[in-house]
Amino acid sequence: MTFHWHRAQRCGFRALAVACLLFSHAAMADSDAAMAPKRFELSGFGTLGVARTDTNDTQFIRDQTQQGGIDKSFSSKLDSLIGLQAYFRASDSLELVTQAISRYGPQGDYRPEISWAFAKYNFNPNLSVRAGRMGTEFYLLADSRHVGYSYLTVRPSVDFFGLLAFHYVDGLDLTGIVPLGEGLLKGKVFAGYSHELAPIGSEFLNMHGNPMAGGYVDYQQGHWQWRATMAQMTFKHELPAPVSTLRDGLYLTGVPSAVAAADAIGIKDKTSRFYSVGGVYDRGPLQVQAMLSELRHESATYQNSKAGYLLAGYRMGQVTPFVGYSWTKSKEKTLSTGLPPNPLNDYLAASLARVHTDQHTYTLGARWDFHRDMALKAQVDMIRGTPQSIFLYPSNTPNFDGKLNVFSLALDFVF
Repeated sequence: MTFHWHRAQRCGFRALAVACLLFSHAAMADSDAAMAPKRFELSGFGTLGVARTDTNDTQFIRDQTQQGGIDKSFSSKLDSLIGLQAYFRASDSLELVTQAISRYGPQGDYRPEISWAFAKYNFNPNLSVRAGRMGTEFYLLADSRHVGYSYLTVRPSVDFFGLLAFHYVDGLDLTGIVPLGEGLLKGKVFAGYSHELAPIGSEFLNMHGNPMAGGYVDYQQGHWQWRATMAQMTFKHELPAPVSTLRDGLYLTGVPSAVAAADAIGIKDKTSRFYSVGGVYDRGPLQVQAMLSELRHESATYQNSKAGYLLAGYRMGQVTPFVGYSWTKSKEKTLSTGLPPNPLNDYLAASLARVHTDQHTYTLGARWDFHRDMALKAQVDMIRGTPQSIFLYPSNTPNFDGKLNVFSLALDFVF
């Protein structure tokens, strides 16, 4: 039953994407010029970016969905992308949205993907439901991570957002808005499934069919916006090699404590939970953002972690200098196999150590809005961590000391 439901769901999302495009052609053909902008909109966004670090001892990535990172050589793969979005208002209550992007992703190429494909029904101005593929909103501003023009920096904080290995959810959500005091209180709940891949070395963590659920409470008053979020994902597939190989070896020993360790590092049917609070202040030339998050994992494979960031910018004419500080730190987990000195002990220790984070980043940069719908950004990130802080990097050498600088330049645009 579940298998057929997922198969129908995948077909439904593809059909919805095609339907949006068909609706768009119909809208352009049948509507006069005055009505077309009201019923149909086709827009796009993109980033042309180059970046490099000051070391070849590790690779720097934007988030956990990228196959490989950058080093001392300038590269465009970190931030460059292109996206298109089609919007069609089928009726006063029904809206259809499709978004496709091409970015450097899990397979190590720029293959296009459908990141949004949903229908939204408005019961009234204060209550709506969406169904289809939607951007994740685990954290404030997370659903606009791909639209570089919409945020101040070259990329969202890697210490904060880089731990997420998913960008969308296939399912539905319900949103309600009520006046409260001098502001608006907004609440959203969602449920659905993940259908993404996350690279782990040369293999992939399969997240297809992982149930996801959560919600947030958001309050907006004047120049302030606050949000508290809780979400969770339950894994339905185990990790690939080398973790799967390690688990098999531990099971083969037959030693109860080794078998227990193998069970502990498994992820199938175990849940990871995400909590965050954040606030944004935007008034005139001043912009300030602050967020905190906590990740908790039932599996011993992943360490529980906390992260946060503070970003401030002040616009002076067309130029907005900004400064930021971010950090992330995880708590080590220990397991004992009960085995005498054995390579399995070393492999287990290395596996647990591979997911450790303990670093902070100082960010300096500026955004230049030199033309309508275009912005040029320059940024330096000074990352200071321990040599054991390696989870955010797909590969590193024994010489990596946890410290690196990242130099970035990006042109963001919308059309």
